[in-house]
Order: sequence, then C-alpha cells, then structure tokens
Amino acid sequence: MSIVKEFKEFISKGNVIDLAVGVIIGAAFGKIVTSLVDDIIMPPVGYVLGGIDFAEKKLVLVPEDTSTKVTEVAIRYGNFINVAIQFLIVAACIFAIVKAINSLKRKEETAPAVPTKEQVLLGEIRDLLRSQNRL
Repeated sequence: MSIVKEFKEFISKGNVIDLAVGVIIGAAFGKIVTSLVDDIIMPPVGYVLGGIDFAEKKLVLVPEDTSTKVTEVAIRYGNFINVAIQFLIVAACIFAIVKAINSLKRKEETAPAVPTKEQVLLGEIRDLLRSQNRL
C-alpha cells in the first residue's frame, strides 16, 4: 500500500476530522477567553486594586540602555497572572462541558432497557410454564 493511499485513509477517518474541528474551535475559544480576561475581567480587577494594569507589571532585571543597545530583560509576572486566569477559565469551561456530557451519559445508562422480542417471548413461555406448575 502506498504512502499516499495510507494517508488518504487516515485523513478520511472520522476521528481525524473531529480532531481538526476541535483544534479549530479550541483556537477560536482561546481568543475569546483571552479577550474576556484582558478586556473584561482584568480592567475592573486592576481598578479595584488601585488602577493596576497587570499586563504591564514586570520585574526589570536589566534595564534597557539605548546608548549601548542593551535590551530590557524583565520577568513579566503580570502577563503570567493574565495567562493563569485564562487557563482557569478554560479549565472551568472544559470541566463544565465534561460534567454535562457525563450526566447525559448517566441518564442514558439509567434509562430502563426495553426488552427485545426474544426476551418478551421467553418471559411469556416462563409464565406459561409456571401456570402449568412445570417450573
């Protein structure tokens, strides 16, 4: 089997397509969460904390010096705080989705099983034999 044919079979399988759709939706969801944190959540938090803009918070290790062409070296902990909040929001959303899916699966599992035709027939035979005292 040629490599091209194997690749076509691999791509045409449903799981690969589902994964690709999931990645694309995940990337778009990531942008939404980034905007939510940067544009909606962090400005009020910064305001409540005295006008702090977390995105600009950093610990400068080496200041920028244009005369010697030294670029600034800094630990940008404010950006890390924003990313950590984004992660928590994404994790909470994924948790909620997985919990909802699991509860739907539990409802499916607890639904009463409808007996098959064979099971109904066997039950009727059993009941008939009981009525004739053969069981």
